[in-house]
Amino acid sequence: MQLSIGQVAERTGLSVHALRFYEKEGILAHEVHRGPGGRRVYTEQDVDWLRMCVMLRMSGMPVQEIRRYTELVREGDGNEPQRLDILKEHQDRVRRRMERLQGCLDLITRKVGRYQDYVNSIAPGAVGT
Repeated sequence: MQLSIGQVAERTGLSVHALRFYEKEGILAHEVHRGPGGRRVYTEQDVDWLRMCVMLRMSGMPVQEIRRYTELVREGDGNEPQRLDILKEHQDRVRRRMERLQGCLDLITRKVGRYQDYVNSIAPGAVGT
């Protein structure tokens, strides 16, 4: 199935501009083919790859690192240890960030509880109405 850039943008949540940027930056695992009139034509495989890249970016992986991972994938079999290293390093960074964020959430939750208790004590029955 062939998809237009607009359809891929809709499926991935990326803007058309971001898709062009990803292509320019060498982040697509396969070359984007052109259809009649020179328009970009994507495949389901491209969409799956882009969804993964979106998740990697959302989790804080730098574009350069995604590009390096993509280059390794394009090279084919034999470099799986390097791909694994990239993903494990990123996994560790995400875990550390999640631990820091959990600490932030715990603090915020305590503060919300204190304010909720205070508001309830000055205006009984007002909360939840």
